Amino acid sequence: MRRRAKRDLTIEQQLARGPIDLPFLALVLLLTIIGLVMLLSASYASAYYDLEGETGGNPYYYFMRQLAFAVIGLVAMFIITKIDYQWLRLLSVPAIVVSILLLVLVLTPLGRSGGGAQRWLNLGIRFQPLELAKISVIMFFAARLSKRNDQLKGPPKKWNRRTPVGRIGAFLDRIGFLELVPYGAILLVVLFLLYKQPHMSGMILVLISAAAVLFASGIRLYWFLGAGSLAGGALWFLITQTKYMTARIDAWLNPLSDLKGDGWQLWQSQIAIGSGGLLGVGLGNSRQKYMFLPEEHNDFIFAIVCEELGLVGACLIIALFALLIIRGYWLALHARDRFGTLLIVGLTTLTAAQVLLNIGVVTGALPTTGISLPFFSYGGTALVVQLASMGVILGVSRQIVAPKAE
Repeated sequence: MRRRAKRDLTIEQQLARGPIDLPFLALVLLLTIIGLVMLLSASYASAYYDLEGETGGNPYYYFMRQLAFAVIGLVAMFIITKIDYQWLRLLSVPAIVVSILLLVLVLTPLGRSGGGAQRWLNLGIRFQPLELAKISVIMFFAARLSKRNDQLKGPPKKWNRRTPVGRIGAFLDRIGFLELVPYGAILLVVLFLLYKQPHMSGMILVLISAAAVLFASGIRLYWFLGAGSLAGGALWFLITQTKYMTARIDAWLNPLSDLKGDGWQLWQSQIAIGSGGLLGVGLGNSRQKYMFLPEEHNDFIFAIVCEELGLVGACLIIALFALLIIRGYWLALHARDRFGTLLIVGLTTLTAAQVLLNIGVVTGALPTTGISLPFFSYGGTALVVQLASMGVILGVSRQIVAPKAE
């Protein structure tokens, strides 16, 4: 009966039941476990001394919450791997619409502030709509661009070249500008809403992941050069004209000039990294986590990793991230269709950008931003979304090789 049932399945259904990529799964699970261990170590002291605050003096508060979200995320990841990723085509438009609506709600009284920015939304649970927006932009771009070759093969649009409007339209169509209009419109809306929060690091992540999908789809290179120059100019303008960003740049260039303000965090992070030496002070033995380093269990958890595990341990964790990213791109190259390829490219690039930017910030190579370290930093909704996105990649990996016929 089982053999007959399997023969009755369509090719798509059989492919969706193929084996997931075990190396990628093993790397995800390993990073999640190490991240939970390091979060317990990094958050123990601050949770213990927060007697009148959120934790009530419970040293395991942050760890237990993160563990619960990790379980939810792993269950979600497993369920998503069982779903044919082609359904994400249909969900791409509703997802981007919902993401934009949630970003708008952040700017209403439902939004919540923290650290000088209004980035959170309270709808029974507190979360950042940015986490959903990053994934929905990738889904929307991948769904539309996966059909790009078929659209380009269609009959060219006829323009009345006798009129100025017709000549301009024909020129813009020839250089590919009109093709990019819907993507540019979506990006502008999302970036504007992030700017109003303000969330500069979120803007950078959305731009990088969107650019990766566009590049993988075959958009001409000169558009990236032009857009990169424009984005660089806009970034410089925002930094110089926004007090919030200007203060962070000044603290990054000279943290000792403002040790009572923005420079304190970076300076304490560098002390933690330097204290770790080659082999570290030992797991759980960090001194900087005892109320010296702010956000020690969140954005700056990698500094505690360097202090407790040393250069060797930090390099091993970086190597695990590198293997995860390389394996992700390998799966993208071997995906069954263009949609699967673009999905993996976007999600893998997003993970790579977060890792590189977070480590760059913690080590002082980049100005301080609010970018968390995937699988390590405290944040329940962020961890669930990260694991769910890994589930999408594993779901695509199921259809790389068709299962053997019995």
